Amino acid sequence: MKKFWEMKQLANTKSAEIYIYGEVVAYKWDDSDTTGASFQKDLKALGDVAEINLHINSPGGSVFEGIAIGNMLKSHKATVTGYVDALAASIASVILSSCDKVVMPENSMLMIHNPYGPVIGNAKELRKTADDYDKIAESSVITYLAKANGKLTEEKIKQIMDEETWLSAKESYEIGLCDEVIEAVHIAACADASIFEKYKNVPSQLVVKNEEIVTEERIRIADNAKQENLLIQTILGGL
Repeated sequence: MKKFWEMKQLANTKSAEIYIYGEVVAYKWDDSDTTGASFQKDLKALGDVAEINLHINSPGGSVFEGIAIGNMLKSHKATVTGYVDALAASIASVILSSCDKVVMPENSMLMIHNPYGPVIGNAKELRKTADDYDKIAESSVITYLAKANGKLTEEKIKQIMDEETWLSAKESYEIGLCDEVIEAVHIAACADASIFEKYKNVPSQLVVKNEEIVTEERIRIADNAKQENLLIQTILGGL
């Protein structure tokens, strides 16, 4: 079993590649699983890099692990460029918005929504949980607004989150969550259709397996992520 990300320092350069392909994991089921702490360890092991290219193809996952990863990237001295290889959904879009620059192919997408999770309890407990979720959402709002740099209002981003909004590259660019739109590329599928069952407005093209691929390396990473996803049926406290 492999981690949901992969980090590589490029030979004889001050650059590194990070791939987040799969769900952002909240809990360690075994040694192959990953958390914000292990991401930090791997990030530190890259050494003195000046540039980081972050490639994302993820349906989301744990809020707090994602916020932690985003903050690590923000505070890193390297210039971080985020690439949406197909989809940056849910907390993965928050990680992306923590990058210094965001690049999206024409056929890639963002998905932004409010945090949710399983809730059990009496009426008083459920009201408190709703309040807690509102507070958790604020951390994402802050990140989106900082990335948009004036192109988004707080009212607008909260509406986008309320409506579980799927944004094209062009739409993401228009509201400041993308800095550059490039020519469409063909990539391996993000995940099987079961990963998207918790979302309401999933575009049909995202759950159809792509016939075109980019490289064997990315296929391998995607396959490893699928194996990881089989172990994670429920993401508690996730986006």
